[in-house]
Amino acid sequence: MTNKCKTCPDSNQLLERRTLLKAALGMVVGLQTLDFVAAQEMDPKTAPPKEGDQFVFIFGDKKGEIITPKDLPLNAPQVLAYPMDPKTRVVKDGSRFNRILLIHLDPAELSEETRAHSADGILAYSAICTHQACDVAGWEDVKKIFICPCHESLYDPKDGAKVIAGPAPRKLAALPLKVGDGVLMAAGGFLGSVGPKRSL
Repeated sequence: MTNKCKTCPDSNQLLERRTLLKAALGMVVGLQTLDFVAAQEMDPKTAPPKEGDQFVFIFGDKKGEIITPKDLPLNAPQVLAYPMDPKTRVVKDGSRFNRILLIHLDPAELSEETRAHSADGILAYSAICTHQACDVAGWEDVKKIFICPCHESLYDPKDGAKVIAGPAPRKLAALPLKVGDGVLMAAGGFLGSVGPKRSL
């Protein structure tokens, strides 16, 4: 003989409650996503890079200055930059996910696809590691590879920033470049997802 709880909901009521809770949760997530998108639309400092954006130094004596091809010596370590809208002069530093690596390599050493996105050997990639979103701040001078110092993921900028070692699940997002009137600028938005996969 089983004792049935007289005040407990039956299985149909529980199912209805679960369905309602899932619907409510879906609405909350949906609203948060809309809030995130709206925030990006409202705050130009968090907008992702777009065609025509220029670049400024993040650190050092030249912090905030516009980066030109002359600022990027051949085979020197990467430079960290933020995009800047040249019309409004707004630096898009409101999100870490806008940090960009700029590097100048010999065009002859680049894969065909990588060379197509470069400006005479100058390349741009997201600075955010695809593993756990650390800054890809390290550089190995002999092999010319990016190093994420957190978990030692290695990326090859000569071949589209593909992962060549470490736990990173995919390559860094590339940003196509061009040069106009002696100024380096984006030729489009990011190619690929920036950083780890995020749920909104």
